[in-house]
Formats: sequence, C-alpha cells, structure tokens
Amino acid sequence: MIEEHDRGFGYDISVMSRRRILLGLGAAAGSAAIAACGTTGTAPSDTRTDTSAAAAAPQETMGPYPGDGSNGPNVLIESGVVRSDITSSFGPYTGVAQGVPATLTMNLRNLADNGNPGAAMAVYIWHCDREGRYSLYSEGVTEQNYLRGVQVADAAGAVTFRTIFPATYPGRWPHIHFEVFDSLESAVAGSAARLTSQIALPEATSSAVYNFDDGYAASIPNLGALSLDSDMVFGDGWTAQMASTGGTPATGIDVAITIGVAEKSKNVDTNPPPSGGPGGPPPGR
Repeated sequence: MIEEHDRGFGYDISVMSRRRILLGLGAAAGSAAIAACGTTGTAPSDTRTDTSAAAAAPQETMGPYPGDGSNGPNVLIESGVVRSDITSSFGPYTGVAQGVPATLTMNLRNLADNGNPGAAMAVYIWHCDREGRYSLYSEGVTEQNYLRGVQVADAAGAVTFRTIFPATYPGRWPHIHFEVFDSLESAVAGSAARLTSQIALPEATSSAVYNFDDGYAASIPNLGALSLDSDMVFGDGWTAQMASTGGTPATGIDVAITIGVAEKSKNVDTNPPPSGGPGGPPPGR
C-alpha cells in the first residue's frame, strides 16, 4: 500500500477528484447543521447516533505533519503513544496543550465485513493546537509531541480520545487527521494503514469555542474567511467526514463520528504524484 503523506497541491486536487466517486456512494445522512452562534459559550448539539451503517470514509492526504516517520519524526514507535488522553506530551518531552477540552469518540465499521464493528482495529489521530501549530514540526513546538496518540477499538468498534478542540489556521477548515490500521502492531510500525482521512468539525461549534477562549483569537477571522465548499479537502463533499458535537466550551465539547472503513483496495491511491515537504500550516492540508 502506498503511504499517503503530503504530496503537494496537485496531489490534493487529484485526491479530491477521486473522492467525488467515493462520495457518490455515500450514506443518506446529511451533514450537521451549520448555523451562526454567538458568544454565550453554548455549542449546538447534534444527536446523530446511528452506528449501524456508515458510508466509506474517503482517502485523504496525510498533510505534511503526520509524525509517522514518513517525512521526519516518528511518534508511532515511541513508548507511550498508545493512550487515551493526548493533551500532554510524553516520553522525552513535557508540556500540555492548552485549549477547550474535547472528547472524540470514533465508531469504526468494517465495510469489508458487512459493516460489523471494527473491533481490534487501531486508530492514530493528530491535530493542531490552539495556536494552529503541529507538535514536532511547527516553530515553538518542535520539542513537543502532544495531540498525537493511538487507541485500539473495543468490541463495539469504538475508540475514545481526550484532547482539546483544534484551531482553524489560514486556508483550512477545522479538522482532525486520522489513520486506521488493522491492528495495533501495524499502527506502531507506522505501515499498512487501511485508511487515511480527516474529520470535519461543525462551524457553529467551532465558532462557539473560538469566541469562548481568547487563546483561539486568530481562529475567528480564519474561520470567517472559509467555507466547507471552498475547503481543499472537504469541498467536494463531507457527509462521511462531518462529526456530531455536543456539550459546551465551558464544560467540554463531545465530538462523535462513525467511520466506514472500506477494503484496502478501495482506499489505495495508484497514481502517486511528487512528494512535498513540511513547512508552516499551509492551506489544504
């Protein structure tokens, strides 16, 4: 299987074109409602809870900051990466990511097994901090590895991570990166990912968080300059990638999503373009 790390703007566009085919087969469930939200600190609640069926989540670019050894640091081989709470750094690093607490629950459905729960699958997630920085890569946090971690799905196919709500940086809709592996052994080896994709976060919830915590100040104009339709990754459809949310910024945001994991052959890019390199958080990653 071809590793899906950042391969530049042209690759992202090609992935988007292929996603249109996959999303044409998507589920009938609509995306979470997107509405304006004031500064009261209350996030809208999306009560979508059905985990009996799921559309196949589309393959996406990893972006330039995977931390899996494909373009620099490899957090997956470090002792301590298998953890539920990813807010702090581990191993040789210390430090805690500040921001509005969030709990992410992912329900995996194995579409290669009639949509049954993806029990024992492993998930690696990573995302930016309150300032829009990625640990191990971005200036100021190269000596941190927070907001990265691996969990193994339980018998119901669920994994849960305690984290913070990510920022919105210029050019990208608020999102969380993830990879799904068939086993923990594959995950900590950083190879043979079954699925590489991204989770989209609702606009109203994001706005509520950003207006609640001054540390997200830069995210307010960044989000205001974006739309899901114009986002490089989600612009051609986000039904299979839009999370449900509940809770409030004051008490913590609950994020939930059901992920349909297709057969490996349906998530492999057979046309790899030139690879790209890391930098500051660029648009479309």
